[in-house]
Amino acid sequence: MALALGAALAAVPAAGQTPFANAMAQHLARADSRAEALPVAAFYQAAQQQPVWHSAERVEALARALETLENDGLDPADYLRGPLKGSLGADGGGQPLAQAFARSRDDAEARAAFDVRATRALLLALDHLQRGRVDPEQQVPGWETARPARSYSMARVVAAVNSADIEQALSLARPDLPAYEALREALGAHRALAERASAPLVPAGDDALRRGDEGDAVTALRRRLAYWGNPWVLPGDPAAYARIDAEAPDLGRFDAEMEAAVKRFQRRHLLDEDGVVGGKTRRALNASVRSQMATLRVNLERARWMQPVIARRPGVWVDIAGYRLHYARPDGERWSSRVIVGRAGRETPVLHSAITHLTVNPTWTVPPTIWREDALPRIRRDPGYLSRRNMQVVGPDGARLDPERIDWQAPGNVMLRQSAGPGNPLGRVVVRFPNSQLIYLHDTPSRGLFKRDRRALSSGCVRVEGVRELVRMLLADTGSRYRLDTLLERRQSDLNVNLPERIPVALVYLTAWPDESGEVTFRPDIYRRDEALRRAL
Repeated sequence: MALALGAALAAVPAAGQTPFANAMAQHLARADSRAEALPVAAFYQAAQQQPVWHSAERVEALARALETLENDGLDPADYLRGPLKGSLGADGGGQPLAQAFARSRDDAEARAAFDVRATRALLLALDHLQRGRVDPEQQVPGWETARPARSYSMARVVAAVNSADIEQALSLARPDLPAYEALREALGAHRALAERASAPLVPAGDDALRRGDEGDAVTALRRRLAYWGNPWVLPGDPAAYARIDAEAPDLGRFDAEMEAAVKRFQRRHLLDEDGVVGGKTRRALNASVRSQMATLRVNLERARWMQPVIARRPGVWVDIAGYRLHYARPDGERWSSRVIVGRAGRETPVLHSAITHLTVNPTWTVPPTIWREDALPRIRRDPGYLSRRNMQVVGPDGARLDPERIDWQAPGNVMLRQSAGPGNPLGRVVVRFPNSQLIYLHDTPSRGLFKRDRRALSSGCVRVEGVRELVRMLLADTGSRYRLDTLLERRQSDLNVNLPERIPVALVYLTAWPDESGEVTFRPDIYRRDEALRRAL
């Protein structure tokens, strides 16, 4: 096809002829008026107002590069059959791009239309790579961070096109995040895995599989572990190496090597890392590769939104579904900790704000949902509930009320407040930031819960393991004259301390993301948010 196109192009009139120039001007004007507002004019300005898609080599390079967007979780058809629809024939997509280019060679109008449409296809791909295909503010309630700005050099994009290196042009817009590249590599590996024959499923059963077990179920487990990226659990057949005196391995025996592979698999899926294959581990092992590909696609989109969040220094962000908090300090040091987030039905929201102050020795005013659904029913059943928990009843003006004189069947506009102390659910310190949902980061007396692998346990706020260390860093990094240990010694309730500088904070939702070693982990979609984004994509 390339040779045929080369011969055909020899007869193409020079690009500077008036009919072609007029046609280009008309198509550029139409492109600038389109809703997506792609920087088409800026592209052709960098190209010195000349057409760029005038060789088969460049057009074929464009088609090949757009196909690679599958590993970014994007659909190449959106670019080949969207912006180029008018160049691909009446059906909008049955014709290869190179053929559409060849058909435009004898007509100035068709050549101009093809050139601008091909440019729009490339610019749309660049836009989606750098800024996300979906606007997060329209998709995610609470997303208040602006989409990443177009920051790639248009001159470098045009240079890449002129050298027929379209993949280089795409790399200029692709997020420069190690996490994004890890997700992209994982999707590529899963796409390759989807082309292979699937391993047998681990049979369902009431009994867990563990080290020392034997049988066909263990053999299936071994093959399933190898399928998910642990090939060493399936050793080669010694019969294939006649000169080596080796004994055939027992595939049906659950040995130490298999136990290590199970633990690695569990770690990648936020499961209890005990090496025992119970119900949750069995279901994760038997998941379809295409379901994991869908998870990777939606999180690649979230990663495209995340670039401004991760780039902040200093900046705090909470990975809700991964149960982790990350703090990037001004000097580049990164601190991470486990967190407890809201359970399903009392979800921790996605939000963006800035940390403004701390509360030391906080009292706790029971939030409306907990008051209505938890506290009030317990008070009605147990008159001693309030005194045991060191709680006071207060009116709208903050005055304390006598709980004995309140009709708890119809208590009216009252609130519950728990005194500061070792039993207070907020612990000794709270990190506060403005938001309409009364969400904050805080200490907790129930530190044993951090040992759980899945920690969607709270009523919406975020409990932080080692929050005192976080507070010490926030005070130091903002130049505060206060020291946490001194503040704790005062024993004053609700002691508010303003930070000299605001620290950006974001709470985000990610169901696939690399761990600290760079290995992509899959998390349960605890709030059932993936499907809506998958449909939007």
